[in-house]
Amino acid sequence: MNLLYTHRLEVRFADCDPLGHVNHAVYLTYLEQARFELWRRLWGFNGETSRTAAGGAGIILARAECDYRIPATYGDTLDVRLALASIGRTSFTYEYEIVDAATPRLMAAARTVLVLYDYATAQPVAIDEARRADLSRAVPSSLE
Repeated sequence: MNLLYTHRLEVRFADCDPLGHVNHAVYLTYLEQARFELWRRLWGFNGETSRTAAGGAGIILARAECDYRIPATYGDTLDVRLALASIGRTSFTYEYEIVDAATPRLMAAARTVLVLYDYATAQPVAIDEARRADLSRAVPSSLE
């Protein structure tokens, strides 16, 4: 895994289901949190600057997959490790490991495919060389 970024978070009570472990859908939110924090550090990404950061295009989620290994529970501290797996013409793929920060046991492994997208034309947008370089650049993690 060619690590780009690590985002640390604490499991909230609201993240857990009645059985006491993190609900499966919440893991996708953890991936999103790590992704958005990476983009914030790369481009100053936020709700107002998201299209400017992507060169006038938005970034949309096209695919998400997650393999659950060990359940996380309330109060656990997790590290979401993010790596760039590939860059295509209009899309890029991230791989993730969610690990228990204390042990570090692998809790889940995931992949997402994201597409640069022009909402005005409803079409994918080609990823230029500058953006490719940005996507490949590691940034200091939230742990530093």
